[in-house]
Amino acid sequence: MKPMPLIKPTPWDTAVFGQSTWELLEYSEASLQQAVQTPGHYNIKVDPLANKRLLYEYGFYYCDTLIEPHCNAARLRVARHPDATISKTVDAGQTLAICHGAFAYGRFHRDFNLPKISADLRYNNWLRQFLEMQQVYGLYWRNALAGFICYSGNNLVLHAVAEKYRGKGLSKYWWSAVCSELLTNGHDEVKSSISATNLAVINLYASLGFSFNNPQDIYHRLVS
Repeated sequence: MKPMPLIKPTPWDTAVFGQSTWELLEYSEASLQQAVQTPGHYNIKVDPLANKRLLYEYGFYYCDTLIEPHCNAARLRVARHPDATISKTVDAGQTLAICHGAFAYGRFHRDFNLPKISADLRYNNWLRQFLEMQQVYGLYWRNALAGFICYSGNNLVLHAVAEKYRGKGLSKYWWSAVCSELLTNGHDEVKSSISATNLAVINLYASLGFSFNNPQDIYHRLVS
């Protein structure tokens, strides 16, 4: 039987960062030894309570902690506002303009070994894929595009609000509408994945009745 791979390439990241990029599929000394033998950028997700000694010994450094908000129809606290609407008809150029530079909490922006301009491009490319698949909700305030939420199945995968609309308590209306639509379409629950440092988004999800689980620490390593 062919052994399971310990690391896998991430070609979408290679395209934007201009170097080989990889993800470790297990936390073991064997996978870490394999990683340091080939130049490139590596990432690994580990349980927050796992002993991190091996990671530090092999030169990996902490970048972020991801947590998973999840909610079902019974717990969802729906908020409505007549001026806040959603639509799957979106202008790609306007949506990309909102996306560019909106993800300062992302682990690739926080990694001091990666240029922020490339990290921006990574999210722009990701959004383009969702636009092509028509898996983007435009968030509108008084008919003006104010943000977007990309989804895959029952997962809210990528989302951002334009700077002028942040901090005004509006997001709960858009998130309510998108979550309600996904639940109405047959999903038992709605999920996402967010940085534990993004308190504004954590508070948003908590206010809507979401619970949180599945925390994962993210570590990176650049092998020259």
